[in-house]
Amino acid sequence: MGLLLAGLVGCGAPASPDTTAAAVQRLLDRRAGAVLDGDAVAYAETSAPAGGASAGTDLGRLRAVPLAAWSYRVTAVRRDGDAATVRAELRYRLDGYDRAPVTAGRTLRLTRTDGRWYVASDRPAGRSAQQLWDQGAVRAVRGGHSLVLGAGQSEETLRRYADLADRAVPAVRAAWDGDWPGRVVVLVPGSVDGMAALLGASASAYRGIAAVTTGETGGGEKVPADRIVVNPDAYGALGDLGRQVVLTHETTHVATRAHTSAATPLWLSEGYADWAGYRGTGRTAAQAAPELRRAVAAGDRPAELPQDADFAFSGDAARLARAYEGGWLACRMVAGRWGEARLNEFYRAVAAHGRRAGALETALRDVLGTTPQKFTADWKAYVADRLG
Repeated sequence: MGLLLAGLVGCGAPASPDTTAAAVQRLLDRRAGAVLDGDAVAYAETSAPAGGASAGTDLGRLRAVPLAAWSYRVTAVRRDGDAATVRAELRYRLDGYDRAPVTAGRTLRLTRTDGRWYVASDRPAGRSAQQLWDQGAVRAVRGGHSLVLGAGQSEETLRRYADLADRAVPAVRAAWDGDWPGRVVVLVPGSVDGMAALLGASASAYRGIAAVTTGETGGGEKVPADRIVVNPDAYGALGDLGRQVVLTHETTHVATRAHTSAATPLWLSEGYADWAGYRGTGRTAAQAAPELRRAVAAGDRPAELPQDADFAFSGDAARLARAYEGGWLACRMVAGRWGEARLNEFYRAVAAHGRRAGALETALRDVLGTTPQKFTADWKAYVADRLG
């Protein structure tokens, strides 16, 4: 048994590796066409006879997903007689939402009958993340500014998410003056385990996290798509205000994506998203920063702005909360002292630096007319004043 890039060794078959590889690619091209057309008969014709009964079910999982593109590119094949394992790159695009195709690694098991190849299974490759349809039939609900896709969720539940997203988009537009499409895709799996699988991560790191946005930093304008991925367990435990703040926070990450880079510290990207989320809610600093308030009351005042390591999901929950609250208060201070327009300018200036080294110092000097030392001292005084 051998591994060949884009080819098959014959194992007694008369066809050359190139000819057989081309046949496999044509099979996957037909399968992709059937997915785009929603053609259950054509899809079943590409499926292994033993799995034909489930082929329609597999395609049915995708029926509600608004696809503008779906294709496979074979990258490697391992052949063993009339069976083969194929590594492929799946590229798909959601109609009206994705600027370019999203790429996902897949492993397909193939069988050969009467000289023809058929797909027996199609799964995430190696450590690749699951796609939502890997978890079951997908339901879709469209909002005015949103597309909500769910697995294991009722249409009524998904409609509530769409309503929240439709309120989040205008709220973010009012806060962030940058250009962005003004629409979001929200993925709602059935559990925290489903959320973790969509992120290719362990569920233990996300049990207390209500939602995340894929690719929050470093992607810039070339990233084809952002997804807000919800943890229904943690999200469901929030009150009405908390749910809205979380979804507005995550929508802010989508909006600021093109102006968030490796130079952007997490206290700024997460603090800004919280600032946009709480903006206009009337929540006081003490109400929105309970963990930091308790620390200040206990005499444990922060000595510096939150570090990136403080935002680790796998760390201490109280430390994580204090990091978010500290970043939010820093952005709140900038908006209150220098104005919201200057806060946005500062955010963009930090990202534009490209590298972390010197980014804050330069942006603080050029946009806010201050230094890192003075800014930190002002922030510490602001925290003590608002929470003391």
